[in-house]
Amino acid sequence: MTRITCMLATLIVVAVVSLAYGQAAPPAVTQPTERIPDQAELDRQFQETMTGAALIGQFTAGGRVGDREDRYVIQRVSKMEGPGDRWVIVWRAKVRGTEVPVPLVVPVKWAGDTPVISVTDMTIPGMGTYTARVIIYRDSYAGTWSGRARGGHLWGRIERASTTAPAATQPTMP
Repeated sequence: MTRITCMLATLIVVAVVSLAYGQAAPPAVTQPTERIPDQAELDRQFQETMTGAALIGQFTAGGRVGDREDRYVIQRVSKMEGPGDRWVIVWRAKVRGTEVPVPLVVPVKWAGDTPVISVTDMTIPGMGTYTARVIIYRDSYAGTWSGRARGGHLWGRIERASTTAPAATQPTMP
């Protein structure tokens, strides 16, 4: 091979290698296209998730896990009329051996598409004053709580009305 032929062959090899490794544009990165529901849809989903549901799980108090299942049966949930983020959550509790509905008015904040029940120093008659942040996501919940000079974490699953039998039990108030 002549010197010019070798140089030409080398240039062709360099050009091909350069195009194959690094000269071509990188493939475009695509972001998932996720439809974020409007607030009315988020509110409807939250109400549907919580109405007729049981929150069944565990809690900690002072760093120790509770010794029995924690269970809250929700009768219904509805957003209050007017501006703001106030919701009425009616849960069933045993009072003197009788199951009664207990309505609580609580603020629900939104972290994107995730509702967060957010109460600060809320007094529940006959039970005490509590602060809590509880997130609801799909079929689970998790959060923190404090009250009665203690505090901890809570977590569990959300079961719909068709799967919430047996009847409601008194929630364990840490």
